Amino acid sequence: MSGESSKDLFDLTGSVAVVIGGTGVLGGAICHGLGRAGAAIAVMGRSPERAEERRAALTADGIPCAAILVDATDRDSLAAALGQAEERLGAVDILVNAPGVNSATPFFEIELDEWHRVLDGNLTSVFLACQVFGRAMADRGTGGSIINISSASSGPPLSRVAAYSIAKAGVNNLTQYLARELAPRSVRVNAIAPGFFPAEQNRALLSEDRVRAIVAHTPAGRLGEADELVGAAVWLASSRASGFVTGSIVRVDGGFSAMTI
Repeated sequence: MSGESSKDLFDLTGSVAVVIGGTGVLGGAICHGLGRAGAAIAVMGRSPERAEERRAALTADGIPCAAILVDATDRDSLAAALGQAEERLGAVDILVNAPGVNSATPFFEIELDEWHRVLDGNLTSVFLACQVFGRAMADRGTGGSIINISSASSGPPLSRVAAYSIAKAGVNNLTQYLARELAPRSVRVNAIAPGFFPAEQNRALLSEDRVRAIVAHTPAGRLGEADELVGAAVWLASSRASGFVTGSIVRVDGGFSAMTI
């Protein structure tokens, strides 16, 4: 490794990356970032229109890709999506779990169906995808990288998003559990914990007052841009750049989590 250039360290040429939630703002930026590093991209999400839009943008960027519809809360749907990705692009080396469902319902008003919707969308989906895609990586015997998208809400929890915060705390715990479980199979499992990046799932929550409070608590003094997640994702995806990194929760939050008073 000592003779490699920095460019070689982050070269993903020949690899296949699945991005569940690649139809969203943050997942989409990660799709393009991994693709520009050389990976072929399987964009996965629920919306046919958004999946096709992302596929067209990746194709225009010269990135080999496929758009695959999936219900990330359904094991059979994930298994079928894995089969399609393997058939169209090849064996999967990288899995990015970037689904997102949020809610600002006050705690005492959260109904059980909403509780399950938020936990299923953010945590059960990651659990199932790690089972389906993680098993494929482990059984193939050549290793792989799983990157779960957590949140600054994962701990300590933020106000107004109880179920979301609890789900993302579970993502952190699952990430660390699987890092130990899959390390003997050369599958690395890490998480990125973004700070505040405007996206579909939180747009309704980011009122002017809340944005002011967030920015005041963020040493960088601003919200994040989606492309600022790309470097961390490419680093964690590359076995040469981060081969000894597993079980880590990488914070990309402008210092939000380091701030107290």
